[in-house]
Amino acid sequence: MTLKVYADRFSQPCRAILIFCKINGIDFEEITIEVLKLQQFTPEYKEINPMSEVPAIVDGGFKLFESHAILIYLACTNPGVADHWYPADIFKRTKIHSLLDWHHSHLRRGASNSNNINRFLDVDFENDYLNDFILVAGLVYNTILAPLYGLPSNPRAVDEAKKILPKSLSILDDFWLQGSGQFLLGNSEPSIADLSLVCEIMQLEFLSEKDYLRILSPYKKVLQWIKDTKNATAPYFDEIHMTLFNAQKGIREHMLTQSVSSPEGGRKSEVYSEM
Repeated sequence: MTLKVYADRFSQPCRAILIFCKINGIDFEEITIEVLKLQQFTPEYKEINPMSEVPAIVDGGFKLFESHAILIYLACTNPGVADHWYPADIFKRTKIHSLLDWHHSHLRRGASNSNNINRFLDVDFENDYLNDFILVAGLVYNTILAPLYGLPSNPRAVDEAKKILPKSLSILDDFWLQGSGQFLLGNSEPSIADLSLVCEIMQLEFLSEKDYLRILSPYKKVLQWIKDTKNATAPYFDEIHMTLFNAQKGIREHMLTQSVSSPEGGRKSEVYSEM
């Protein structure tokens, strides 16, 4: 039976899995679950993932969720996957696990405010995934999407993001990208960790071009690593990110219109610029 991948391309972890499948020639069926339409809460989908989150996969009768677990499963069950993605060497493999754990506790961290989302969508659920889905360290949600959709932003979350994100990017630049190789852990070829982390950082594309560059320009290794990972996974990287790029274009045009027509809109952009 064909592998089924349940995904929303606005989700960073979903994009990592889709790119991984395509670059490794894994036959799969992509089934779109639109998180902003709350499709993850349907009874049918909760049979696949009771946590009501994307991504998830169904491989025959086997169901699995959590992106890192899915990437590991796909690397181990498909003989055509090159060893560099998830090495057989236990020392290299555990280094990748260490990096993936760091990813969730640092780079992916951010303050969320699910109560605002609940009021906006007129639903009530104890799940902060929707916030996690649309933010990197609180910046994207609190400075772009909340104002765009008329939701209250959380200045405290923005302040926290100003501390977390630069620190995480600095660690990424100085520690995880040290060594002679062009990829994480000093490797000469990408691993599942490269895909997972680079898709996370790509969420910052929602910001204005000026602010995107302001945040990332101090981290030369990170910028080069993003380019190298894109090149190593071409043409699928841009293909899978096209949904993000199209949304980015609309949001940036809206931001430009707001800043030109409203002095207040211009001031809002500075909230996340001062990092």
